[in-house]
Amino acid sequence: MLKSDFSINHSYELKEALSNAKTVLYLGDNSGEIVLDKLFIETIMHPNLHFAVRGAPVINDVTIDDARYVGIYKVADVISNGYDAPSTIIDKCSEEFQKHFNDADVIISKGQGNLEGLLHKTHKTVFFLLMVKCDVIAEALGVKKGDFVVMKNIQK
Repeated sequence: MLKSDFSINHSYELKEALSNAKTVLYLGDNSGEIVLDKLFIETIMHPNLHFAVRGAPVINDVTIDDARYVGIYKVADVISNGYDAPSTIIDKCSEEFQKHFNDADVIISKGQGNLEGLLHKTHKTVFFLLMVKCDVIAEALGVKKGDFVVMKNIQK
């Protein structure tokens, strides 16, 4: 994994977007990844970054308790999306979350579940960071199953 290249690599665009963003929204994914999320957020060092968790426990996705345990609140404002799906489905999320989503200049979307809920479904600048886990998504993105991706959303 450490020697893998990204099949789609828009990391330069992500870095550029972050340098110009007033507000960043980071959509968490798996609870087991949040230590790495925290390190990434510390690397970004953005002064106005919100880290979103699921509204309730679902599969292995990150919750508010997980974020507290790892200390993400020390590096970001932790918010809930207000919904318990293993994805971010904007019209099902809380009004507070929707406001954060709409106000964010850059959205970092971790994981395939968030990609499935947001790809081609928003006008926002979203960067998807994930490992492709199934053939359907691999085909949709034009990559192979198991590939790593940093991809900027193709806006509507």
